[in-house]
Parts: sequence; C-alpha cells; structure tokens
Amino acid sequence: MRKIVLDTETTGLYPEQGHRIIEIAAIELHGRQVTQRHFHHYLDPEREVDEGAARIHGFTWDMLRGRAKFADIAASFLEFVSGAELIIHNAPFDMGFINHELKLLGLPALNNEVMDTLKIAREMHPGKKNSLDALCGRYEIDNTHRSLHGALLDTELLAEVYFAMTRGQHSLIGDDAPVARVPAVFNTDAKRASVRVLQPSEDELAAHALQLLDIDKASKGACLWKTLEAA
Repeated sequence: MRKIVLDTETTGLYPEQGHRIIEIAAIELHGRQVTQRHFHHYLDPEREVDEGAARIHGFTWDMLRGRAKFADIAASFLEFVSGAELIIHNAPFDMGFINHELKLLGLPALNNEVMDTLKIAREMHPGKKNSLDALCGRYEIDNTHRSLHGALLDTELLAEVYFAMTRGQHSLIGDDAPVARVPAVFNTDAKRASVRVLQPSEDELAAHALQLLDIDKASKGACLWKTLEAA
C-alpha cells in the first residue's frame, strides 16, 4: 500500500466553529524513502486567522487572500491520496479539518487507513513529551530550521520520525522491499569455509539493547529476542 505523510495548518483549533485549512501538504513514501511526488498548497480560508494560530504558523488572512480555495484543489488532493495509508501526527485534528472541508463541498469523508504517529509515540514513550519537536530531539533529527510550524516542512520531519520509530519493524533488511526467496542448496560434502567472528563493542551492545527495548515497547511485550535472551 502507498504511504503518504500528511499535515495541515489551520485558522484555529475547531472546524465545528468555522475554522478552515490554510495549508495542506502531503509527501509520498516508497519503501523507506521519500519520493519526488508531493502535494502542497497554501489556501485562502475565507475568514480571519486566530491570533494564537498565527503565532504558531505565521500566517494571517491578508497574506492568504487570493490564494486557491480548498474547493479548487479538492479533486487533485483526493486523487493524490487515493488508496494510500495516511501517516499523520495527531491524526484526529487533521482528519477532522479535511473531512470538514469535504463536507462543506458535499463530498464524503476520507476512508483511507490512517496511522497516528502521536498515538504510537505515546505507547512507545509513555510519560514523555511526544510533540514533533520532542520526537525530532529524541531521534536526533535536525529541526533547527523549524522556527514556525509549516505543513510541508512538518511532513518532511514527520517522515524522518516515522522511519526512526518504525526501524526494524517492517523487515530485517530495514525496508519494505520484498526479499527474493531461492531454494536452499546444501552440500554436505563441501568443506566449510572458516568464519570470521567479530565481537560487538560495548557501545554496539548498548545500542542493541535500546533497540530491543523500543521493539518490546512497540509490540507491547511481544519482542521475541528479549524472550529468548531471558530464557
């Protein structure tokens, strides 16, 4: 399934109070990489931007007047995300706004599969801050250029966070690419080549232990490696 990282910026917090989307961005992932395909628009919200929201993303209505309206980009947006799993940080917020905009146009709500990275982060790191900035710091992702929120920049950062949060979860080779399976051929008469064994360093052992801890938390205690180590 295609995966798309998505984010929005809005005039305020509550679509049911008439707030609208002012920026929408979506980038496509293929395997464990960001592709060149993306969707990004600034939008005229047709209303004022709350002061609190403007302090977060830096936009006012005057800066957005004359831009495309959501109605102008709805068809191309729906085509871009069609059939894809959406990866969103705090998904109920963005999905609420997108579905509100679609409702205003008389269109059905999105029925895509959605992965909420905030929910996953809270399960993996209980009791810790799990904002996008906090996760960038935790996974050593450079976000020093993020002085204000912006949908396109945030999708790029979230993609890196997603890769970090899910490393090793999809396959043992670190990506989603299928592994070619070939029949095993055993030659019991052949001499075995000598195998060079490299012992891990203390730093590598510590990193391995942290990786297993992350996997164990993400799988809610079902990490096979930890079970075997304890046996």
